[in-house]
Amino acid sequence: MRSLPLPLALTARLSPVAVLACAGWALTSGPAAPAAVGHRPAGQKTSAGSPSSAPSPTAAPKAYTTAPVPCTSVPAATITALVPGAKTAGKEIPSTDTKLRRTCSWNALKGYDYRWLDVSFEISASGQEAKQEYEQRVGEKSGGGAVPGVGDAAYSVVNLTTEDKQQTREGVVMVRTANALVVVTYSGSNFETKKAPSTDEINKGAIKVARAAVGALEAGRG
Repeated sequence: MRSLPLPLALTARLSPVAVLACAGWALTSGPAAPAAVGHRPAGQKTSAGSPSSAPSPTAAPKAYTTAPVPCTSVPAATITALVPGAKTAGKEIPSTDTKLRRTCSWNALKGYDYRWLDVSFEISASGQEAKQEYEQRVGEKSGGGAVPGVGDAAYSVVNLTTEDKQQTREGVVMVRTANALVVVTYSGSNFETKKAPSTDEINKGAIKVARAAVGALEAGRG
């Protein structure tokens, strides 16, 4: 089999340290600071006409307190199917707080086909904070659509990029469930044809991983 020169951008992605340190966190930056609390409506009036303060809602307890182990969140058979040639154990990216944020990556070049998969878990202080972060990220990635039946809300988007005539197609699935966010990134290229996998292949693969990751999160609720 003849060897082919890899495009500069994809060559960088094949470096396990450089890639996992910078690209793996592209979509897993820490939760944004909560938005300022808006104006609270005045209390309702009693039948006698005097105002009465509305009762303060009791904050719901957090559904999740720790991020699950990311490298065991996806079945080995799924990793083998989506990232041929990758070690199913994956590689966890160092985190400053593994209780709140954890990411695992799998990547491999088999023949001329390259695949890369990231799964990230982030635990926010509250469901409202997680919702704000989710909505902000969805707003930054237009062109996708909702994924029904996954978490409290889920969104999927697939994009194609071309550099030096080499195509790469990347799919991202973001899921919010209670006060947790799950982010899946799945991408692929072929260095012989210079074509990328189909949108359907990347999108379905990313959604399948997202479903598994959310299941792992829910199984470890605590």
